[in-house]
Amino acid sequence: MPPPAPEKKFGGKTTADEVIAGRDLRKLYVVVTGANTGIGFETARAFSAGGAHVTMACRSEESGQKAAANVRNVTENSNVEFARLDLADSKSIKHFANTLAFEQIDILICNAGLVANNYQTTSDGLEMTVGVCHYGHFLLTKLLMKRLLACTAPRVVLVSSESHRSPRTLDFEHFPAPEKNFRFMRAYGQAKLANVLMANELQRRYSKQGLTACSLHPGTLITTEIGRNSRVIAFLMKLISPFTKTPNQGASTTMVCALQDADSVASQYYSNCQPTTMSEEAMNPEVASRLWDLSEQWCDSLV
Repeated sequence: MPPPAPEKKFGGKTTADEVIAGRDLRKLYVVVTGANTGIGFETARAFSAGGAHVTMACRSEESGQKAAANVRNVTENSNVEFARLDLADSKSIKHFANTLAFEQIDILICNAGLVANNYQTTSDGLEMTVGVCHYGHFLLTKLLMKRLLACTAPRVVLVSSESHRSPRTLDFEHFPAPEKNFRFMRAYGQAKLANVLMANELQRRYSKQGLTACSLHPGTLITTEIGRNSRVIAFLMKLISPFTKTPNQGASTTMVCALQDADSVASQYYSNCQPTTMSEEAMNPEVASRLWDLSEQWCDSLV
């Protein structure tokens, strides 16, 4: 990681461009999931504007290629590439990890997510929201860990949400939920809680090897494609979009978590570019450890 720029006071209206101002990111190798639209796109664009080598990991070949070309064009940085990654398909995740051009990864941004208002499953039979938001990112991080630890100060940033506070506890008996127990906002809350718990457990397990992990809330109902599997969520987000953050502002907290001094972000949960209190369940190391073990068991069960 490059030496940190002088710390600045950032807040809810800060943009990603303001966070990177004055920073030279040319030595960084960065992977951003869900980078073709919204917060993910603005995150990839900001890293590219700072000179970083960026892989935009996206599910859609067509939109991913267009997004990468757009970033290269607006930032005049040729070190930006698209790579297909479907977090709902373990085979796609494995292929991405096996074919990634980078020999090392300084920063992994686990940004991709969705919320489905009807019950759907991943290619591996997991409920879709939890399967993509948590299990897909867990497998990806596990497969990329060797490349992360090849760096002196690697970082993993998980984009969570204030929705991690509801439900208050992680229901291990229904995680992910079977169809008969499925409630779409409950599934989303459980998935976002898992993001915070995963970040905390990553920090506990790998901090001695130099890794820093943290999680964040980017802002409420920022205009993104997270509701692509839910007409209700997509309509709601469009309805209130004039009153919310822009994707550029939403990406600012991600950039702070990725670039601020490691000691200030390790195991922290950020909102509006500042550390804030996570839920009591998210702070529970026993819950985080149990979730980690459950997730590893799933990874080990894959053919």
